[in-house]
Amino acid sequence: MQAVFYEAFGGADVLKLGELARPEPAPGEVLIRIHATSVNPIDWKIRQGLFECVFDHAFPVIPGWDAAGEIAALGPGVDEFSIGDAVYAYCRKAVAHDGTYADYIAMPAAAVAPKPEGLSFQEAAAIPLCGLTAWQSLKAFAGLRPGQTVLIHAGAGGVGSLAIPIARHLGAKVLTTCSAQNRDYCAGLGADHVIDYRAGDYREAVRALAPDGLDMVFDCVGGAIPDESVDLIRPGGALACLNEAPDEAVAEARGIRASRIYAEPSGDGLRALTALVDAGVLRAPETRVFPLADARRAHELSEAGHVRGKLILTVANGEA
Repeated sequence: MQAVFYEAFGGADVLKLGELARPEPAPGEVLIRIHATSVNPIDWKIRQGLFECVFDHAFPVIPGWDAAGEIAALGPGVDEFSIGDAVYAYCRKAVAHDGTYADYIAMPAAAVAPKPEGLSFQEAAAIPLCGLTAWQSLKAFAGLRPGQTVLIHAGAGGVGSLAIPIARHLGAKVLTTCSAQNRDYCAGLGADHVIDYRAGDYREAVRALAPDGLDMVFDCVGGAIPDESVDLIRPGGALACLNEAPDEAVAEARGIRASRIYAEPSGDGLRALTALVDAGVLRAPETRVFPLADARRAHELSEAGHVRGKLILTVANGEA
């Protein structure tokens, strides 16, 4: 099968397009013929070796954790899918090795869900990792509920683009940070207040909008944000971070729950997101589409930062 892979950690130039062996589904697994995948920051962070101590790896590594495509084969014991079903999945595995920048991937059937009928394969590929990250952070971890207030950092990014409407669906008042050029985009997603983080100290704006404190901060940026956010959250609130781990001892001393979130693959979670798509609550983020052969360029854009929505790779999948 055709795949983009790398055989050593390094810059975007280590990515190569070539032929690798096609996987076969084990018992309880399905083989997905991939039509589209997406580029997430974790892809190039693993490629750079930044997560070498977090995730095991085996070269050659095929990047990618998002897949939208069709069922190509069924492993023994799988009866909830049929050959040709349109599906999508969050494809994180215990070992970074066989990812989704490829024609095929084998995944446990429990991690796969029918693709939302109203979305193209390209649009559906933008949702699994980011959507499950937002859903598991806002609902499962923070337990966000009606009447509460949440601050979502980087509302125009891949996770933020889905977190804003999910938080609104859960009944929360939504504050978000972004650049001035993304103000209308974030407002269109449902943010109640959009804060230009370049216009001054965002914390002053937050305190003016939520003088009694926030119920949750969802940090999709990292850096100094976790430390800065603790003072904005009232006791009983929550801090969820995607990059740097929060200081859980400091948070606990203030009566705040804090955690670094690694989304878990979940077919049931994807079905919940599909229901939101079908109900018109959730839509695919804005996308910019590249052919699989341009994965290096897409990585370079993601590394440069400030991508609005998601970068999508289409897979030619011309193998018979």
